[in-house]
Amino acid sequence: MEQSNWRWGFNRWLVLAFIIASVFAARAYPPIRPHVQLPAEPLSHHPLFTLPVIGDFYLTNTLVALVLVDIILLLLAFSIRQQAKNGGLQMLKGIGGAVEAFLEALYGMTESTAGKWAKAIFPYFATIMLMVLVANWMELIPGVDSIGFLEKSAHGYVANGSFLVKEEVAHGTEGFVVVPWIRVVSTDLNFTVALALISVFMTQVIGVRAQGAAYFTKFWNTHTLFNKPVFGAIDFGVGLLELISEFSKILSFSFRLFGNIFAGSVMLFVIGALVPVFAQSAILLLEAFVGIIQALVFGMLTMTFMAQATQGHGEHHEEAHA
Repeated sequence: MEQSNWRWGFNRWLVLAFIIASVFAARAYPPIRPHVQLPAEPLSHHPLFTLPVIGDFYLTNTLVALVLVDIILLLLAFSIRQQAKNGGLQMLKGIGGAVEAFLEALYGMTESTAGKWAKAIFPYFATIMLMVLVANWMELIPGVDSIGFLEKSAHGYVANGSFLVKEEVAHGTEGFVVVPWIRVVSTDLNFTVALALISVFMTQVIGVRAQGAAYFTKFWNTHTLFNKPVFGAIDFGVGLLELISEFSKILSFSFRLFGNIFAGSVMLFVIGALVPVFAQSAILLLEAFVGIIQALVFGMLTMTFMAQATQGHGEHHEEAHA
């Protein structure tokens, strides 16, 4: 008990010392408003390679973040696999136990929604959710979006040695902006669109696996178009709306995740520039909550759409023919 009280007292004074040091650091080197832009910043001045149709391919800071996300997930998977192999039938402990409980909860939700197709849908649900969660939470790591190169820019800030000062660049003079080495990959629309395309495409694959060619009657329904013209026309129109909704899912998936995470990053920039000491802690807690909510929404919608794709419309057609 005495050792625990001593450690708590030491940590308390350590936190207080960091707060006081940050106050003096903010006075000596006042923060500036970071440069905010939608496209990812390239870290290389020359393209890595050139594709025939797409064009030049640069190494961007969001691509570096994506590689780090993949490395974190692979290390997590290998460590849990090694822990399960060494422990045999014993329960996993630490982060392995937390991930196991998390995946069990996700599988329970998948099984209650998709039924017998849970085993086919669960890998996509779990992979997308874990990937988006790790990607979103990278903005909580110190240095992400804030440490990088000083690049010349006409819309940047004046450089004073190795630091930038608040005075904005006058017309015709040279300024600088900070190009971070790592930027949260969820703030790159390329990543969210690619993830949305994978989600929607695999939903169609699951639907074809479950129903075969009859799945496409969901979008092109002409069963009752001639024998019952009125209801057949309604069914045909509903099918076209279903087709439009599949494309709208791509926009919904992409901009929901991109908008929430990008807005959170901008909020962290602004709060850090206005109140550089201690105020960002509350915003970081909010962003941690938003990050897991957005990952859950993306994964849950993917799982729900896949489960709906496995359900046929045979009963509806039988009722229409009756």
